[in-house]
Amino acid sequence: MVKFSTALVFLICLTIVNGLAQDRYAVHYKYKPDAALSLEQAEGLLSPKSIERRVRDNILLDSTDLPVSSKYIAAISPFVNKFIYHSKWLNASIIESSQDGIKDISSLDFVSEVNLVAKGEGGTLERSTKNYKVKKKKKRNNRAVAPSDFEFQNSILGISAMHEAGFTGEGVLVAIFDAGFLNVDKIPAFEHLFTEQKIYATKDFVLPDSDNIFRADTHGTGTLSLMASYDPENLIAGAFGASYILCITEDVDSEYRIEEYNWVKAAEYADSLGVELINSSLGYNYFDDETMNYSKEDLDGKTAIITRGANMAAEKGILVISSAGNEGNISWETITVPSDAENILSIGAINSNFNKAGFSSIGPSADNRIKPELVAYGTGVTLWRQEEGTSNSSGTSFSAPQVAALAAGLREANPTWTNEKLREQILLSGSQFSQPDNELGYGVPDFTRAMFGKRIEEGEPESESITRVYPNPLTKDELLIEFGTSINCTMKLFANDGKLISVHELERSKSNFPYSASMKVLNPGIYLVELQDDSSVSTVKLWKK
Repeated sequence: MVKFSTALVFLICLTIVNGLAQDRYAVHYKYKPDAALSLEQAEGLLSPKSIERRVRDNILLDSTDLPVSSKYIAAISPFVNKFIYHSKWLNASIIESSQDGIKDISSLDFVSEVNLVAKGEGGTLERSTKNYKVKKKKKRNNRAVAPSDFEFQNSILGISAMHEAGFTGEGVLVAIFDAGFLNVDKIPAFEHLFTEQKIYATKDFVLPDSDNIFRADTHGTGTLSLMASYDPENLIAGAFGASYILCITEDVDSEYRIEEYNWVKAAEYADSLGVELINSSLGYNYFDDETMNYSKEDLDGKTAIITRGANMAAEKGILVISSAGNEGNISWETITVPSDAENILSIGAINSNFNKAGFSSIGPSADNRIKPELVAYGTGVTLWRQEEGTSNSSGTSFSAPQVAALAAGLREANPTWTNEKLREQILLSGSQFSQPDNELGYGVPDFTRAMFGKRIEEGEPESESITRVYPNPLTKDELLIEFGTSINCTMKLFANDGKLISVHELERSKSNFPYSASMKVLNPGIYLVELQDDSSVSTVKLWKK
């Protein structure tokens, strides 16, 4: 009988465990040699809605629209415990495998790289019935909310004007990527989404075998409510007429880079269904495995997997709206990925005084681009998360979907605008478009300015320039006004409820100079400024601090 020492037995057991332990990996491939589907056969790759969007934006199909090669999948199968999914945009397979299996896969000549994306095996359906808590859960104030609360946050973006013009996002398909949508199927404000079949599709990328996205957390519930809620007594959101794709990509039980891959896979899924907008109130910089952490130098718009996915979505004609991050009060301070992506809109937060909320992340990106691009109300936002009633929560997570709702209304109103045009018009409507910074970006966007504003291009007639009042928010006694080309104009000042406050007859010495009006006795608040000359009328919003 052979005797083994205790140490030897332990070593053998450790070796077996290391060889058989299952972690999750991303296997990236070098090529796409599978010609089973041709780029000319678009109907086999994408839905009609997706093709229509690409035709509108003059976007051609390319290799990223082709699936991962079936030959590669078959070749690595002997070393894979489980295929989680395949990403055509990243040309990669997300798998569970042992360390020995990964060594074999890494040696294959068609594999470009293999990256650990999560420790341990993936979740099971048993978890779908559990209600997990977010690690940094904040105390929420559940209470009856006065209509003026949600009307205030809507008025900042001109949502009321958008609704009065008849635009609620009808016919626009929006995807929301988040941590969970607990209670959405129980909250009265979402009832119309079910009765009118506004939930176009759902998908859980954390638990791919689950068909229940109304689980895990209420964070996604809150973001959805700021776009889709319809409850006249408590909250009417900007895009309650839109249709929605709801995706769980964030695993609230851990923090690994697989969640970035989940996001990209969700974007591929949404793209294939023809989505117009993606709202993502998620951001990453630190992980449970410190080797996965990002540095500030990585915020260059091309390094992080999720950022690459956001860029890809934009290239496919999808407007991505991302929360900038809540790192403003801590040492990190700056934005998180994917907010560093170049052709998206990252959204910061302001408070009721129209100053940057302390927690709101700042820019610039590592390559010195303005970040965030825009801001919206994000301190004590009125939203739905619980069955019992609305509550208040703060964060850029809840400023971003308000801008996404604005974008949905603008998309409905302007179906022929390309994605680039839609993004430019929203940026152009920013309250400080001419003087952006890395705290508020281009400022607070506005429906009316986005609808009718035009950039002054070289050689363009001045009469087509956008109407502006500044500084806005107003912090001085004098208000400067850019409007029309006449020497004289009439300015009417209205309270936010429509009551006429004052009338000013303005005059300037030259048509290309701004008008000037004294606002010394004006109380703090939100106002409407109506301007009229011989040939045109324009209305803009003014905020007095």
